[in-house]
Amino acid sequence: MRPVFQARVYRGLSTLALGATLLLSLQACVPLMVGGTVAGALMASDRRTLGSQTDDAAIELKATGRATKITGDRGRVAVSSYNRMVLLTGEVADEKMKAEVQKQIETLPGIKAIENDLAIAPVSSVGVRSNDALITGRVKAAIIDTHDLYVNAFKVHTDRSVVYLMGRVTEREAKLAGEVARNAASKINKVVLLFEYIDEDEAKKFIPKQAEDKEKPAAAGAKAAPVPAANPEPSAQPKADANAPAKPAAPKEAPEK
Repeated sequence: MRPVFQARVYRGLSTLALGATLLLSLQACVPLMVGGTVAGALMASDRRTLGSQTDDAAIELKATGRATKITGDRGRVAVSSYNRMVLLTGEVADEKMKAEVQKQIETLPGIKAIENDLAIAPVSSVGVRSNDALITGRVKAAIIDTHDLYVNAFKVHTDRSVVYLMGRVTEREAKLAGEVARNAASKINKVVLLFEYIDEDEAKKFIPKQAEDKEKPAAAGAKAAPVPAANPEPSAQPKADANAPAKPAAPKEAPEK
């Protein structure tokens, strides 16, 4: 009888273990689903096409691979791409290596332009790069906290305490974002603006649905009381011109603090 009893105990423990695993799996699905919803909302303000986003990811991966083959352990190249405009930062051993890195990367298909900000210097330490990551986080947080700025309209990259802002923005947004970035952290050396400029009408097309809903009055339901004549609903905003041409890219450097 003892072997039978042990078998029953083992089966019971196995059932409990399986149940606990399933429960944890179901609990884990909640943040994933919530995260998917949040991610979807943030993607709404990305001003690149899906194809451009895919190309940017591929460019960064391929360019990093080519740069690493050239520099080895004698350099460090960080590649950032936004709407196929590429930024190179980091450190290389000499001017020859710097030129070779750009030469190999600019042959990748689809690249519009390259901003080569590689420094002739020893490879930065882990501490320096950790501080850069902290600055990037603070700049993004400051953009999120700023009215009329959407963090997914920008790509923020920090290297050696220099903050680079990329994106498709209006001149008003560019000026505001530059000011916000300069005041986001105390150890920022300078802020460099690498924007592709668009007009206000085109920018309105990318305003997230949640932001639009906040600005509009609550829609009346089927059984809702009529709106008093003294408080008429605001007139509808004119539609943005879908064919409005974007202004050409105009990279520039913001003045130092």
